Amino acid sequence: MSESRRLVVVGASLAGLRAVESARRSGFTGSVTLIGAEEHLPYNRPPLSKAYLAAEPAVPVGTTFRAEAALRDELGVELRLGAPATALDTEDRAVLVDGDDLVPYDALVIATGAVARVLPGTENLAGVHTLRTVDDAVAVRRALDGGARLVVIGAGFIGSEVASSARERGLSVTVVEAAEVPLRRALGDEMGVACAALHERAGTDLRRGVGVREIRRDGDGLAVDLADGSTVRADLVVSGVGADPATSWLEGSGLELGNGVRCDRTLAASVPGVYAAGDIAHWHNPLFEQSMRLENWTSAAEQGAAAAFNALHPQQAKPFSTVPYFWSDWYKTRIQFVGLSPADEVRVVAGDPEDGRWVALYRTGDRLTGALAIEHPTHIMKYRMMIARGCSWSEALDFARTLDEQAHPTATVS
Repeated sequence: MSESRRLVVVGASLAGLRAVESARRSGFTGSVTLIGAEEHLPYNRPPLSKAYLAAEPAVPVGTTFRAEAALRDELGVELRLGAPATALDTEDRAVLVDGDDLVPYDALVIATGAVARVLPGTENLAGVHTLRTVDDAVAVRRALDGGARLVVIGAGFIGSEVASSARERGLSVTVVEAAEVPLRRALGDEMGVACAALHERAGTDLRRGVGVREIRRDGDGLAVDLADGSTVRADLVVSGVGADPATSWLEGSGLELGNGVRCDRTLAASVPGVYAAGDIAHWHNPLFEQSMRLENWTSAAEQGAAAAFNALHPQQAKPFSTVPYFWSDWYKTRIQFVGLSPADEVRVVAGDPEDGRWVALYRTGDRLTGALAIEHPTHIMKYRMMIARGCSWSEALDFARTLDEQAHPTATVS
């Protein structure tokens, strides 16, 4: 492989880091440039809404993956941090950085992730935050350290994790969710309701099926006016209403966009030499024979490595397939999900949602296509492997029965 070749990775994210690591691991000896909009070295996002917000230790847990010296000296990466990519010239193969600096490439991996949605009218309102970056987490933790009354907008995973961190500190927490069923898209109706009960058991005030009319200053604090006419007072509001793929800088580049960067099975974009990975990649997953965009740690890591290899070795490019996997921690409870949530049937095969500890399987046709485990960490990866090999529903139920009989010799799975 020619040492004159240039790999550019845009996005100093988990996917971006795994891309540069994969490039060197595959034997690439050319130049590697990593461009990041934030000044920070690549860092781990999941702890930002979990351990980073915990009262102890007094100093927040570190989230940086690798020291700067390791990136520069061990991996030979040229770091371009604190300056966002602002445009892409696919004809001349160059990335425009910070509006005036062109960085040429022979192979490009786009890993710019997603941008948190901001509630309209709150853009400059003090005390209202999203939680996407480490700087966001610093601001939220500072408010929690001060004993803030918290209102979370959105009962998704990020918002629920922030609520959990605040409740474990003993703070007053209200979660406002516009949908009647939280997490419907992620878990389905029945399991979304079951997981929502974790909030109520922990003493969190969960308001379902009600929207936010306005958030305004109210003396020294904030007032959150709801669509049902009620008002909730707060010192801190965290908006967790989702995120959008960071594609604005790619407008006019010639890349096919649509809920992310459109990619084929190998994560290749519509323009030669360009690949995508992580939250921004909308690719065709051959395992399920459907296009999807995933926003989870595991997929970002796997895709970053695969995209870089395929970009540098196009003749050996391999389709990227995966069983989606994500986890979340609420009120000292581990929630894990594998597969896809749309299903013809959802069946609890171990435990009981009323007890806060259970396993549910998801059936589509005669196949196992998803599994949810609440406080059953040893089960979930077994089901992930079963989904990957196209396990039948009857086989999955037999397996669940065996596991349950081992744990409770007198119990059976219907």
